[in-house]
Amino acid sequence: MTTLKIPLEAPEFHKLFQEIDSDQLRRIFSEDIKPCHSGKYLHWDDLRHHTPPEGLSHREWWFGIKFSRVNMAHPLPLEDANGRAFTYSMPDPVLERVHKIDQRASGRIEISELVTNPSTRDRYVISSLMEEAITSSQLEGATTSRLVAKEMIRSGRPPRDKSERMILNNYYAMAFVRQHQREKITPELIRELHRIVTDRTLDDPKAAGRLQSPDEKRVQVVSSQGEVLHTPPPAEQLPKRMEALCRFANGEEPEEFLHPVIRAIIVHFWLAYDHPFVDGNGRTARALFYWSMLRHGYWLAEFVAISKILTNAPSQYARAYLYSETDSRDTTYFVLYNLRVIIRAIEELHQYLRRKMSEVQKIEGLLKDKTEFNRRQLDLLGHALRNPGAIYTVESHRSSHNVTKQTSRTDLQKLEKRKLLARGMLGKAYYFVSPEDLPERLRNL
Repeated sequence: MTTLKIPLEAPEFHKLFQEIDSDQLRRIFSEDIKPCHSGKYLHWDDLRHHTPPEGLSHREWWFGIKFSRVNMAHPLPLEDANGRAFTYSMPDPVLERVHKIDQRASGRIEISELVTNPSTRDRYVISSLMEEAITSSQLEGATTSRLVAKEMIRSGRPPRDKSERMILNNYYAMAFVRQHQREKITPELIRELHRIVTDRTLDDPKAAGRLQSPDEKRVQVVSSQGEVLHTPPPAEQLPKRMEALCRFANGEEPEEFLHPVIRAIIVHFWLAYDHPFVDGNGRTARALFYWSMLRHGYWLAEFVAISKILTNAPSQYARAYLYSETDSRDTTYFVLYNLRVIIRAIEELHQYLRRKMSEVQKIEGLLKDKTEFNRRQLDLLGHALRNPGAIYTVESHRSSHNVTKQTSRTDLQKLEKRKLLARGMLGKAYYFVSPEDLPERLRNL
């Protein structure tokens, strides 16, 4: 439910062409009107509030903009219920944002060792999975706080209500996507993904993982005032539409090159547009977006939570859908908005990682002044800071520093006594583990 109103329907290009006289058409074409105004890909509902070029009405100005957009539009295999194709375009803002994402999300340049180091990578993946699970559920009405939700997931306790169940299901769904990221997306896997997302949250449990059927009332997206914002295609079309979605998601269509990030965004749009399930369509669509990104090699997508950004302005997210539906099925609005969201999410990840690395470096600096520790212990603590959960034994420490077993044992036992290592037993042998909160423990020395 949302308070958003439907944007004013954009005048159709072919109707404008018929109403504008030939002299005015020549004038419009002489203006060399671009697809964007002041760098923005504006919808008619926004453009009508701007001042048009001298000598042109708003409708004539819109025709000039649409003319430039139509000439660069690419058809998609996604169609509306009447068989009319959706399109996407590549204006300058799209090219610029895709380039930024390519720089930051597919290669390893300037990426923190915290996410490239195998010993810490999984910790950050799990943290990101939790963040996306929580915020994606909050977009759909879950009210559980982030703190409580993370405690539930980490402790493994059962969810206490529907809100917590939604979040836990989303966490399992994101883990499912990660597990199957190299596989082809199929209707069966999408239905399984939806079953995970909606497990024990639906009024009819049998609806989990099942497409809506022609004999049931079709779901609609409505505002909080009861206005219908979106009516999805008839249920009779859903099986074939999902097959087409999978062909598109797997890169089998269209034949021309489509940038993988744009493909992932349109996969997100497509499933949400079709709304094939009785509930959980948004959460399933966002999980599919991640699947598509990971499948095409954007490994950093594992570490970003797009829904965290979306929850900051849910009306903008909804409006991006509506703009595409109310301007001749032009998905460029949705593409542009989501490219911006991805960039924001990546920037937030980089800021977070810089903060964490700065913390580690500051603590390493503090350690140099700790005269109670010898050089070997300082080296071990430096390693432990960068590798939470790392395991050390008397033998591993001995061989690393070429000392006797007794010296090695004394080093480790002192660190344990100062609560900087935790001791564990495996059979008759004991080992030492770097605690997750080691930075805090060192700060409190």
